[in-house]
Amino acid sequence: MATNKVTTNVIDMSGDTGGLVWVKGTEAQRPTGVAGDLRFNTTDNRLEYKDNSDWKRFAQSASGAPTFEADFLVLGGGGGGGNPANSGQSVPGAGGGAGGLRTSFGSTSGGGSSAESKIELGLGISHTVTVGAGGAVAGGSSAASGSNGSDSVLASITSLGGGGGAGLGAGKAGGSGGGGANNNGGAGTSGQGYVGQTAPYNKGGGGGGTGAGGSTTMSGGDGTSVSITGAAVTYGGGGGGADYGGSAAEPGGAGGGGAGGYNANNGSPGTDGLGGGGGGGVTYCCGPFGTNGGPGGSGIVIVRYPNTYTITVGAGLTSSTTTDGSDKITSFTAGTDTISFS
Repeated sequence: MATNKVTTNVIDMSGDTGGLVWVKGTEAQRPTGVAGDLRFNTTDNRLEYKDNSDWKRFAQSASGAPTFEADFLVLGGGGGGGNPANSGQSVPGAGGGAGGLRTSFGSTSGGGSSAESKIELGLGISHTVTVGAGGAVAGGSSAASGSNGSDSVLASITSLGGGGGAGLGAGKAGGSGGGGANNNGGAGTSGQGYVGQTAPYNKGGGGGGTGAGGSTTMSGGDGTSVSITGAAVTYGGGGGGADYGGSAAEPGGAGGGGAGGYNANNGSPGTDGLGGGGGGGVTYCCGPFGTNGGPGGSGIVIVRYPNTYTITVGAGLTSSTTTDGSDKITSFTAGTDTISFS
C-alpha cells in the first residue's frame, strides 16, 4: 500500500462531512508503538493511544464524562473476636474473619480468585470512598460473637467486612468468615475471602483470611500479598482462636490477624489498615473469668493511577499520596467522602 507523508502542520478537513478511518486490530495485534500513536482496538471497540509507557483507552462514562482506567485495592474492616464473657465454663472464643479483599493489581485477589479488571473512573465527577472500620468486641455478661467489620467502598467496588468470631456457636459470615467456637466457622464471600475455621470441642476456631483458611483449626488464615503501593504488603489475616488451657497465644494469620487469648490474656486486636480479624477471648473455669476478644482492624482503599491526573479528596477522608514510576498511589485509611480527578 502506498503511503503519503503529510508535512504541513495543519490538515483542514472542515469541508468533509465524513469521518476518519483509523488503523485497527485486536488487542493481541497491538504494535509496540511510540508515544502519540492512535488506533482502534477491535477487541473492546475503543479508540486507544500510546503514552510514554503503555496503550491507554479513550472512554466515556454513563454521565458523559471522559474516563480513565486505574488499579485498585479495596479491603473491608476485620471482624471482632468472640467473647465468651462470664459463662462459668472453660470456653474459648473464636477469631474474627479478615475483611474481604478485592484488587486489580497483580495476579491474585481475595479468596484465591484472579485479580479483577481495572476500574474506570470519570474525570470531573465525584466517586464515593468509604474505609470500613474494624468490628467491635461483644460486651455483656453472656457469650456473644464479635461484630462484623464494616464494608469498604470505591465507586462501584465494595469489599465486605470480616465476619465476627463466635463466643459460643457458629462464626458469622463476612468478607472472610469468623471462626466457630465448638461449632462451624462462618462463610467467606467468593472472590473476597475464605471460610472461618470449624473448631473441635472446647476450642476457638481461627478466623478466615483473604489468602487462605487457618493452617490449623485454631490459627487465623493468612492474608494476600499485593504490591500495589510499589512494595509487597500482606492484607487480610484472620484472628486466632482462644485456648483456655494453653500457655501461649494461638497465632493470627499473616496480614494483621490478632492472636487469640489464653488463660487470663485477652485476644489481640487486628491491625488497622490491614483489615485483620481480632483474636478470640477466653473464659477459664479455674482462674480469672471473662477475658475479652480483640477488635478487628480497619480496612483500606488504594487507587493507583497515571501521574498525569490530579486527585481531589473530600475532607471526610484521611489519605496520603506517593509515586511509583509513572503512577501515583493514593491510600485512604479512614473516613468516608468523595474524590474526583482532573
